[in-house]
Amino acid sequence: MNASQLGRVQLQIMQVLWDRGRVNAREITDALNQHSNIAHSTVQTLLRQLEAKQAVAHDVEDRTFVFYPLIKEDKVTREATRGLINDIFDGSAAGLVAYLLENEKIPKSELQQLRKLINDE
Repeated sequence: MNASQLGRVQLQIMQVLWDRGRVNAREITDALNQHSNIAHSTVQTLLRQLEAKQAVAHDVEDRTFVFYPLIKEDKVTREATRGLINDIFDGSAAGLVAYLLENEKIPKSELQQLRKLINDE
């Protein structure tokens, strides 16, 4: 299982699971609806797809499916970042960083964090 196999909303579902651990489909729907409108039936369909991809699993508690992640967030983040660097920036992490610095509004506090990371390296 790699990050490129997950769609945008599937990744949002995974984020809810990584943040909360074990939740039912209604709780996932409610969490997602704080930011955008998504039907509960869509969440249920996406959860079945995620189970088929072995990204999540469920237990039955009081006749309710309680879902939990099978893949780790850092693994998905690492694979997605590596894919972005390889596919868009020809394998150059410096190219990604340069692009972000030149084209994104990065708050001073985050720039300070980046400087510290570079200086500590």
